[in-house]
Amino acid sequence: MLIHDVEVEGHGRVDVRVGTGGRIADIGPRLPGPADLDGHGGALLPGLHDHHVHLTALAAAAASVRVGPADVRGRAGLAAALCEGTPGRWVRAIGYHESVAGDLDRWALDAIVPDRPVRVQHRSGAMWFLNSAALRASGLDDVSEFDDGRLWREDGRLRRLVPPVRLDLAELGRRAAQHGVTGFTNADPRPAPGLARTLAVLPQRVAVMGVDAPVKIMLDDPSLPTPTDLAATFIGLRPRPVAVHCVTRVQLLVTLLALEEAGPVAGDRIEHGAVIPVETMPWLRRLGVTVVAQPHFPVERGPEYATDVRPDDRPHLYRCRSLAEAGIPLAAGTDAPYGTPDPWAVMRAAAERDDGEAVTPEAALRLFLGTPERPARARRLSVGAVADLCLLHVPLREALHALTADLVRATYVGGRAITS
Repeated sequence: MLIHDVEVEGHGRVDVRVGTGGRIADIGPRLPGPADLDGHGGALLPGLHDHHVHLTALAAAAASVRVGPADVRGRAGLAAALCEGTPGRWVRAIGYHESVAGDLDRWALDAIVPDRPVRVQHRSGAMWFLNSAALRASGLDDVSEFDDGRLWREDGRLRRLVPPVRLDLAELGRRAAQHGVTGFTNADPRPAPGLARTLAVLPQRVAVMGVDAPVKIMLDDPSLPTPTDLAATFIGLRPRPVAVHCVTRVQLLVTLLALEEAGPVAGDRIEHGAVIPVETMPWLRRLGVTVVAQPHFPVERGPEYATDVRPDDRPHLYRCRSLAEAGIPLAAGTDAPYGTPDPWAVMRAAAERDDGEAVTPEAALRLFLGTPERPARARRLSVGAVADLCLLHVPLREALHALTADLVRATYVGGRAITS
């Protein structure tokens, strides 16, 4: 394939030839041969990689009722959303936050919708709320620990007990291709058996944590291990790198102590890094650990964070600029479906934050240009590189002013077009 007249970083306006092996064979002006595509001066970038996403949950979201703060308001709005559809059939709802209609449990849901099995996922993804009909239908009605209908970190159990949701992975892949995405790192902490095979239908490249990407380690404050115990877990997994879920100050501190004791290895990651106090940044830099953040969350969830987050933690939320300036390797993931699946929206948020953590548009773009193995090292197009490409309608300078998926013209994986 020969792409004519594209803007490539470090080369200016050139032609790009992709060889039969799916790698870039040549870059230069006026390459010989008929062009398969005229880029009209648009930027040709490495394809975007979403470094933290939950792909089956994202696919399931398309078949779910959205009940987040941006979707419904108050108890009446929640009831209207949950009561749509055929009585008696399961309802799967996602994105709930207490700001919609207060705390949820079995009895609160029974009062809203008693005539069908309902399960509602909290926006964090950590908690499911089931009404009485759902508890009976799933065989959990007599399990005392779930008497209130609140299931914490029980996705594996629910997967076995509730009706499966149709996963349209082909549509998910198509939408991602329209955003210029050529790769994902799936961040489920306990991937279902055969998940890598399930996700192989996607046209993008997929790395699965725990399979061919760092091992995901979940931390929750109520069950937080000691630093020594966590270090023992790391040592037992070595030489494999770890990706540690850190969304509180204490989780980060325990993780850093454990990494210090176990010794870091190349590829170790902090997932989210929701609260990173400034005094921990020299420590992070010394350990060489990469932070894979969601810089859009303070924008998407600003009103809720204003009340949910402790005042002394708010200045440290989802750092971006300060981490980069401290020399800490930084990349980004959408965390979809718990955040927007659009990496360009994440870039815009990273570039437009008003809390002192905004980065330049160029730096925001680089957050999605790394590889699964080196998320913070942006790829550049060069001869011999894999032809995972994102072609824009406009030159890069114009694209950086907008940072929108509408600018994506075509997406290629290994030189093969995956956009329709």
